Amino acid sequence: MSIGISPYRVDASGKVTGAALFPGDLTRPQLLHAKVLFSNQPHARMVRMDTRAAEAVPGVIAIFTAADVPVNEYGLTMFDQPVLVGVNANGRSPVPSDVSRWEGDQVAIIVAETEAAAAAARERINIEWEQLPLLPDIDTAVRDEILLHPEHPAQSNRYHHYKIRKGDMAAGWAAADVIVEGEYHLPNQEHAYLQPEAALSYVDEQGRVTVEIAGQWTHEDQAQIAHALDLPPEQVRVIYPAIGGAFGGREDMSLQIVMALATWKLHQRGEMRPIRCIWSREESIIGHHKRHRARAKTRWGATKEGKITAVEAEVYMDAGAYNYTTNKVMGNFHLTVGGPYEIPNAHIDSYAVYTNSVPGGAFRGFGAPQGCFVAESQMNKLAEALGMNPVALRLKNCYRENSIGITQTPLPAGVSLPQVIEACAAKAGWQVAGGKWQVAGEESPNLAVSSPPISQSPISNLQSPFQSLPPNPATLRFGRGFACAYKNIGYSFGFPERCEATIELYGAGSVERVVLKHSAAEVGQGTHTALRQMAATAVGVPLEIVELVMSDTAVTGDSGSVSASRMTWMAGNAIQLAAAAAKQEWTDEDRPAIGHARFTPPATEPLNPETGHSTPNFAYGYVAECVDLAVDIETGHIHLLRVVCADDVGKAINPRLIEGQVEGGVVQALGYAVTEELVVRDGRVLNPRFSTYLIPGVRDIPDAVESVILEIPDPRGPWGVRGMAEMPFIPLAPAIAAALHDATGVWFNEIPLTPGKVAAKLRDA
Repeated sequence: MSIGISPYRVDASGKVTGAALFPGDLTRPQLLHAKVLFSNQPHARMVRMDTRAAEAVPGVIAIFTAADVPVNEYGLTMFDQPVLVGVNANGRSPVPSDVSRWEGDQVAIIVAETEAAAAAARERINIEWEQLPLLPDIDTAVRDEILLHPEHPAQSNRYHHYKIRKGDMAAGWAAADVIVEGEYHLPNQEHAYLQPEAALSYVDEQGRVTVEIAGQWTHEDQAQIAHALDLPPEQVRVIYPAIGGAFGGREDMSLQIVMALATWKLHQRGEMRPIRCIWSREESIIGHHKRHRARAKTRWGATKEGKITAVEAEVYMDAGAYNYTTNKVMGNFHLTVGGPYEIPNAHIDSYAVYTNSVPGGAFRGFGAPQGCFVAESQMNKLAEALGMNPVALRLKNCYRENSIGITQTPLPAGVSLPQVIEACAAKAGWQVAGGKWQVAGEESPNLAVSSPPISQSPISNLQSPFQSLPPNPATLRFGRGFACAYKNIGYSFGFPERCEATIELYGAGSVERVVLKHSAAEVGQGTHTALRQMAATAVGVPLEIVELVMSDTAVTGDSGSVSASRMTWMAGNAIQLAAAAAKQEWTDEDRPAIGHARFTPPATEPLNPETGHSTPNFAYGYVAECVDLAVDIETGHIHLLRVVCADDVGKAINPRLIEGQVEGGVVQALGYAVTEELVVRDGRVLNPRFSTYLIPGVRDIPDAVESVILEIPDPRGPWGVRGMAEMPFIPLAPAIAAALHDATGVWFNEIPLTPGKVAAKLRDA
């Protein structure tokens, strides 16, 4: 079998030698160059646009505006955004296209002989704007004095609302011996992928308008281009070259539609040359969505024995100017704000709110990191209030096989959270003695012994993280924190789920060559390598004879998106079916043998609008993390000394890739929790560059990240596989907050935990 081993990635050679071509590397003879003009207006109505001076710049070929877009609307889950903001829009759409609701709204695309000419022309486009009242934040927007989207049926900026109504809240509160409350604030986060947005577009030899770009779902890109250009989908082709990272940031449109528009319009004029556009890092940070900022107020009750009796929560998620995937992301927040725990009585309201801020959208964890920060912070506060070990408290309440979830239906079979929690705790040094969880052989009801010196701490073999300080300065404190989480695998709430695969077998007496055709995007996680391993195993051939044809709508079927930790799970099932069909053809001597399959998993359901009752997902992943950290209480600097991350992956297709996902997820979550602060004020991103938006550097990463890989099969997963790419990200922030409290005695309900914020709160405390 080719699964369970760690061969080199199929793209390794090209990426380490520089042979792999990313979108910004693509070129063709007689290349034209494009620039996109952003509105730079958080909320304003376009009164007039004059492009004559821009068109007069030498080398300018064409400038396309809203008037050129046949159907001037797009959106991944709802059409609420114009392709181009402008006046005299002829496109069919109920969305008012003359209003910019976000500084990153696009208003024109300029095509010229050179980048310099396109950039010069962009500066000469003259636009007159009528300023409109600003809705920069949730508090302003929820007053509904101004509607950002008056065309929306909700007739409110709170345009989407989910509910959970479970059990009897009065009885739940009456049964509680302890009640803890909290108000939590969660920030935006920038995806910070390696390559900014770039695209090459042309009309191919079959007459299809073609866009080569980085994305996460070729067929959805194709569908949105076709919709906006009013073309049949088969007349649009999308190809993904090497991508350069995504993390959810490439699920929505960036250059796909406008580049296809420019190419198609020029083709109609007889101009056949290809076009390329490359964004700067600043354009990238301004021009694509972010992790949602949000806030939540919540109250949890428990008995003195530690059983949760009631959970109440009110969640507000800032959608920004457009929906993107907010309605789906908020659904995950809604499910996870109660944590992975059996809760008999729950009353939860979650609202998506339109504002004039940067849109929120998909980002690793897809709402679960926000919900987990709330739920796990509450659990750690309950542990302190009850004098219980946090591991023991979680094991007393966590989901198990046949548990009834927050949506009042049984969880899918294969719940492994208790084993994951126990494996993480054991690896981190907790032991069970006398029926109690203990640290380092000593009975300890809290997270760790109080701020031991380095020589006595469970991380005593590690050096001080602060290079300029002695090994044990008086201002260093140490703490330990624990958190766990669950996350859906695959699409939720009734969204159509599917995945296609084609396997071709070539040879004479025996199979000599296997070709797998699949649309899965390779965004850095190793998907193509894992799919190749699964294809080899499913067909029963050596890995070396399996070839890949990937991510081209002209030749590969719809795989769905590389998101929701779904691709290995979904593609594996599709590959098994396609391999069985191909092998049957081979047996029947129909050669080359071609097997095609479209796998459809069990259906999910939308949330009942009044009670939240549903079967929202068909599979879950489970994770637990323990953090040991040091904090300088004078400067507020935090350094992670050790992170233990336990994940149930069902079956490790490629263990080395899984370890890489764990380490990458932990470092990215560290940025979310500690270093990354996107400053958005009055609808504008004020720090759109890496000199002021600080992603973790090599000196910031944890000294040790230890992966604990469990293989408890998912009953529906291929070879027992579970998705896991998002899991390591989700519980890290609350584990860090718990460790910081353990070190200082102070609870932090807001991230990022930047040095200034930490030092200030410690001084206040």
